[in-house]
Amino acid sequence: MRKIFCLALTGAVLVSALTLTACEKHSCARSHYTIQGEYLSETHTLSAEMTVEVPNMSETELSELKFQLWGNAYREGAKYAPISDRLHSIAYYGGKKSYGEMEIKGISGAESFSVGGEDENILSLKLSSPLAPGECATVTVKYDVELAEINHRLGVTVSTVNLANFYPTLCELGKDGFREYVYASSGDPFVSAVSDYDVTLTVPQSYTIAAGFAVEELADDNADDMKRAYHVSAEGVRDVAFVLSEKFNLLTEQVGDTEVAYYYFWDTDPEATLKTAAESLAYYGSLFGQYDRARYTVAETNLAFAGMEYPAFTMLSAGTSGTERARAVAHETAHQWWYAKVGSNQFDDAWQDEGLAEYSAALFFGEHPDYGLTYEDLIAASERSYRAFFSVYSQVHGEANTVMHRPLTEFSGDYEYRNIAYDKGVILFDRIREVIGSKKLVGALKRYADTYGGTIATPQDLIGSFSKSGANVSALFDSFLDGKCVI
Repeated sequence: MRKIFCLALTGAVLVSALTLTACEKHSCARSHYTIQGEYLSETHTLSAEMTVEVPNMSETELSELKFQLWGNAYREGAKYAPISDRLHSIAYYGGKKSYGEMEIKGISGAESFSVGGEDENILSLKLSSPLAPGECATVTVKYDVELAEINHRLGVTVSTVNLANFYPTLCELGKDGFREYVYASSGDPFVSAVSDYDVTLTVPQSYTIAAGFAVEELADDNADDMKRAYHVSAEGVRDVAFVLSEKFNLLTEQVGDTEVAYYYFWDTDPEATLKTAAESLAYYGSLFGQYDRARYTVAETNLAFAGMEYPAFTMLSAGTSGTERARAVAHETAHQWWYAKVGSNQFDDAWQDEGLAEYSAALFFGEHPDYGLTYEDLIAASERSYRAFFSVYSQVHGEANTVMHRPLTEFSGDYEYRNIAYDKGVILFDRIREVIGSKKLVGALKRYADTYGGTIATPQDLIGSFSKSGANVSALFDSFLDGKCVI
């Protein structure tokens, strides 16, 4: 394989002058991605061209633009692997590691480019002239993504092709400039502002595409009979993802104004899975505010873990079944509020969306007894798991790090991450319920969703939503996040 960092040393190719515009076609309030790609099944490669209109929403000039290259985490020699050692045998179904990478083929709209960062994970585009606040730059990146054979977010799986984080993604722009994040084998390292997307994917004729938004199959009299092109448009979302398969079946159900779609190939009780998706979507809408998309899609695929969320879209592992599957669907559906709608820094505060999603699922099952799961049982299960973790780590390591506010790279592995971000998060919100009552708890979470939808909310934003709802639980939050509370 040709290593992507070698390209960075050769300088820029296909260079043209920086385009400064007022973003006439689209609002300059957020970025707009136009992606045209083709998936080549013979080589497991996605060849694509991406044009991005980037507004400078900061208060200072920008001399460069930075993009996350999440696909480079799959390359040979990556410092931060995409999967933990514990899940290797499930993820790498071929019996040995498989590798992939993102290769930048050329750029336009910038003076030069380089690929670097801590783990060859950042694409930097040097602008030919500074981008002033309020101005908009348009840049184009040509790139290839070689997909690993792996049951993961991005890869060729046993039965599907998962396309998530398959394009260079604009780094989060903070007060001090662009923030760079590395991949993490435990948790979701993605921190993305909402953007608009216009995506066209050409795939082999035999593939069906599952997406969270309306899919238009493009008609082209000159197209190759062995291919088909799909077009998807999405506004105001954090990212887009797709699953391709030659085996998909489809079931749908209407929930208010939303079509809930379920693409599956292995599920022996697809009606039950669709029912969970529809019921949980309706339930969360009644608690936290109506779901505001025309479509919500769940796609069965191969994953080394139970599920993965994207705006209007859930990847569901074919390896789940029964109660485990219902819990995965309910948890991932809750992420349509706690990630897709209200963003957070998943890298530094994973509990903020994962703990909330897991707790929301407990609320759902507590109100839907036909699943055989009670709220009390789920809270008790989280407490047992957390206490077992604390006991084991205290005995083995002499102490257990119970701090919740920390980056993903500071977790020792999946076990610690799960107990801190999920189980301790569930316990935190249950303790708040005990102090202020269910009504105030739900009211505060609805205020949080209403106030911070479309943003990347901080922990203080969440805590402040409780205070504004008449519940002062700041000290309780602090004791959990700082690892001082005793459970």
